[in-house]
Amino acid sequence: MINVSIIGANGYTGLELLNILAAHKEAAVKHAVSVGNAGTLITDMYPALLAYRGARFEPLDIDLIAKDSELVFSCLPHAASAEVCKKLYERGVKIIDLSADFRYDDLAVYEKTYNVTHPCPELLERSVYGLPELYCEKIKAASIVGNPGCYTTCSILPLYPLVKENAVDADDIIIDAKSGTSGAGKKAEVSGLFAEVNENFKAYAVATHRHTSEIEQEISKAAKKAAAISFTPHLLPITRGILSTIHLKLKNKLVKEDIFELYDKYYKNEPFVIIDKTPPSINSVKYGNYIRIGFVVDERLNRLIVISCLDNLIKGASGQAVQNMNIMFGIDETEGLKGLPRHL
Repeated sequence: MINVSIIGANGYTGLELLNILAAHKEAAVKHAVSVGNAGTLITDMYPALLAYRGARFEPLDIDLIAKDSELVFSCLPHAASAEVCKKLYERGVKIIDLSADFRYDDLAVYEKTYNVTHPCPELLERSVYGLPELYCEKIKAASIVGNPGCYTTCSILPLYPLVKENAVDADDIIIDAKSGTSGAGKKAEVSGLFAEVNENFKAYAVATHRHTSEIEQEISKAAKKAAAISFTPHLLPITRGILSTIHLKLKNKLVKEDIFELYDKYYKNEPFVIIDKTPPSINSVKYGNYIRIGFVVDERLNRLIVISCLDNLIKGASGQAVQNMNIMFGIDETEGLKGLPRHL
């Protein structure tokens, strides 16, 4: 049994971790930490979490958590997360960080993107980017994993094989992405109010979204040169889910069968990647740890339109974090994540 703790367990990613781990056969939650809600019954905040009846959110006690935990999920904001992770790492605890603090190869890019000074750059050098479909072997040996974000996962996985195989122009990538409101986390902001979101649809952070640099980092590795990506996120009037429409220029004349073969080469044995014959919808991924990828070849323009979607709180965050934990501890990668998506 893997003893785990969650720091920042009161937020949406913490909620999903608690929910997934309650049914995990190989893991047990020792501490659910929420500094601002310490002492509150978990079921008072989230009545649906009946598996935790009688348990309370706890204050942050680094020594106690380190003593009781083999692995810690950190669901804190960037910079604050790294400070806590450093103390746990020094005590020999494995870490999966759901902030952006350990996702970057280049310290300068991280600090410019998030406008902060990294609290422990020496750990950034030791971290592994936690995208299991691309870095499984590195994750197996990792002590600290930077869990990718939702927009990035929904963009990198459909793009990587195409760019790696030189099928598309890495200098001409346009990503038009749409997310449900839970992607912004559990915070009170005017832009997230029901009256602002309901029956509305808008773009935000146009040409400036933080995830652009993270996507470019990974796609540049595939391209073996600097990739140029135009990324525009939109806010959907729904709670969960991300759908990305990716516009690409084909380098050669390819037909549908060619693209299927290319994806099959990379993802045939990946349990959570589904390649669809038609463009997928958000209802096909909600509550599951799956990414679905569909595409259309526009033969008239020799372009490829790829549509990908996932549940931003599961494959885009907490489910992927549990997938990484499973790999780190050498157990079935799908443990705790076998529940299928629900259409409604």
